[in-house]
Amino acid sequence: MSGHDGAVLALSGGIGGAKLALGLSRVLPPERLIVVANTGDDFEHLGLAISPDLDTLMYTLAGLSDPERGWGRREETWTFMAALAALGGETWFQLGDGDLASHVERTHRRAAGETLSHITDDFCRRLGIGAHILPMSDDRVATRVRTPVGWLDFQDYFVRRRCAPEVSELAYDGAAQARPHPGFMAALADAGLRAVIICPSNPYLSVDPILALPGVRAALAACAAPVIAVSPIIGGRAVKGPTAKMMRELGLPVTAAAVAQHYDGLVDLFVVDHSEGEITLPNMRVSKAAILMTTLADREALAKAVLTFADELRAESRT
Repeated sequence: MSGHDGAVLALSGGIGGAKLALGLSRVLPPERLIVVANTGDDFEHLGLAISPDLDTLMYTLAGLSDPERGWGRREETWTFMAALAALGGETWFQLGDGDLASHVERTHRRAAGETLSHITDDFCRRLGIGAHILPMSDDRVATRVRTPVGWLDFQDYFVRRRCAPEVSELAYDGAAQARPHPGFMAALADAGLRAVIICPSNPYLSVDPILALPGVRAALAACAAPVIAVSPIIGGRAVKGPTAKMMRELGLPVTAAAVAQHYDGLVDLFVVDHSEGEITLPNMRVSKAAILMTTLADREALAKAVLTFADELRAESRT
């Protein structure tokens, strides 16, 4: 199998990661793309099993995502939420009417004994998604953040409190006992794998839960394919979400270089925006590309650039 024939493995959170995953799905034969999704954000709400990052990836790759919000389904309606509010129910976590179908069906199937990965695979097939979207694990992992008001469950911090509390520590409850998805580990061990791409997702909230699973760091370090990460920071600012705020609170400089250092020992090449100054790192290469993905063309162009970097690294390693 040549470098161009192998599968590409992407590690992703929600909105930012899904943009690059969509680009990759459009420039690769879809069946050659494996996207491993963070499930540390998963939680139960109103009795429903909700998997935000899996759903964002699924809706994005199916062409169903809301282009304005970046999460949820396009042309969504909110009759359920309005009726719930009228009855005095909890409305801090918004569930659109179409989105609700995913959660109800997932909950029903999980109660019947199906795994999260099996359900996700079936949803993807029904929605016409050719890429493989895998939850990082079928076991429960829960991201929690330590704040001045104590430890908070992720969605309580992220949605209910709008990331307002200062973060001093993060934990990934259950990660040490969880088993990485077998398809994820098999891809990392595949000598024909073309590339591993860490999408521009929040390193601490979206990527670290995946890296916290037993054996994942070692498998990444031993992986034959080039491992490339794309910066979620451009010019000292996060493209989306609380990454910059969280870095400041954790005592880190809000720079692309600080994110690169976070991946030290795991990544061969780090991709920063063209607008960044020179970044020199002792253990990894740095390349530049247009990493702000505003349009579909941007997503495809970045996907092509990252794959080109990977193929160049792979060719070098063979000479």
